[in-house]
Amino acid sequence: MAFGRILSGDPSKRSKLYLAIGAVSLAKAIALRKDQDRFRRELLDAAMFIGVGLALRKYSQVKAEKRAELESQIPDWAISAATSPAAKQGVRSVANRRLGGQSESEPTVRDRARGMLSG
Repeated sequence: MAFGRILSGDPSKRSKLYLAIGAVSLAKAIALRKDQDRFRRELLDAAMFIGVGLALRKYSQVKAEKRAELESQIPDWAISAATSPAAKQGVRSVANRRLGGQSESEPTVRDRARGMLSG
């Protein structure tokens, strides 16, 4: 799995997944303790999964702290303005224009075709 893909999404959920896989691998290593080669491989796998899980958990905590720190620096009026429906509509229309998409006031090809067929 690519490193960037590991960090994308919700690292908290992924950390739990990696920790669970590590725990299962550790249990499997304990069950296979009589076979030295398989025991070492399973123990190494368990250590890697648990290590990645702990690293993702720490990354999630740092990410949440940074987000809280940034949000504490933004004034309340800016947060309320950014979450208003008018602001969302403005951002959406600017994004559509920048990306070359249709603005929401222009009819799409599908709308024009339906209008011609119904009329």
